[in-house]
Amino acid sequence: MSSGGLKGKVALVTGGTGGIGRAVCERLLKEGAVVYAADLSQRQPVPGAMPVQLDVGDETQVQAVMQQVTQEQGRLDVLVNAAGIEVEHTIEHTTLEVWNRVFAVNVTGTFLVSKYALPLLRESSAASVINFGSYDGFIADPGLAAYCASKGAVHALTRAMACDHGPEGIRVNAVCPGYIDTPMLRSFFQDHGDIASLESAVRDIHPTRRYGTPADVANLVYWLASDEARYASGQLWILDGGLTAQVQQMKL
Repeated sequence: MSSGGLKGKVALVTGGTGGIGRAVCERLLKEGAVVYAADLSQRQPVPGAMPVQLDVGDETQVQAVMQQVTQEQGRLDVLVNAAGIEVEHTIEHTTLEVWNRVFAVNVTGTFLVSKYALPLLRESSAASVINFGSYDGFIADPGLAAYCASKGAVHALTRAMACDHGPEGIRVNAVCPGYIDTPMLRSFFQDHGDIASLESAVRDIHPTRRYGTPADVANLVYWLASDEARYASGQLWILDGGLTAQVQQMKL
C-alpha cells in the first residue's frame, strides 16, 4: 500500500533492475510515484514500473528515453542515477578499454542522463537528482583504482550540479553506500574465497556489525527525493554502517 509521499511524482531510475536500483524503484512505487526503470536488460522487470532499455553511456539512447518521458509525462520530478559497474584491478592491470568503460557508465552516464533530463526537471515544481557515489570515493579499497576514481568524479560532479542548478529549483545530492548486500557484493565474496568467512569478516569491521541492504539505500533515496529533504542539496550522504567513521585498529 502506498503511503503517498511521492504521489503524482514522476521518477526515472537508471540501473533500475539491479540490486539497489530495483529496491529504489520498489520504494518510489510504494510512495506513489510513476517510475521508469531504465537498464541495459529488462529480463527481470520491476513490477509496476515502466521498463526502459538504456545504455547510459550512449547519448542517442539517453536522448530517446528523455523524449519518451517528455511525450508521456511532460516533466520529471526525481532522477536517480544508480547505474554503475565495478572492475577489480590496480592501474597497472587496468586496460584503457576497461578504464573508459568504467567511466562511461559511472561518470559519463551520470553526466548524459542528467544533461538531457534538465529540460524535464525544470518543468517540476520541486526536482531532485540523486547520484550514486560510494564510500570508495572518500577512501580506497585495494584493487579498485578505476572504480574509486570514477566515484570521486561523481562526487565532484554532484557538487557542481547542485551549485549550477539549485537556482532553478533542482536539488542534487549523492548517496555513497558502503558494503551493501547485492549480487555485486556476493560476486566479490565468491571471487575471494570462503563466502561465510568473508561475510563474517566484513560484518566485524563495521561498528554496526552488519552491512547494508538495498532497502537501507532505498530509504535514503526516498528521503532525498521527498519534500522532507527540500533544504538538502550538494551533499554526499555516506551510508556505510559507520565504517568510514573509525580508525582501523591494530590487531594485537
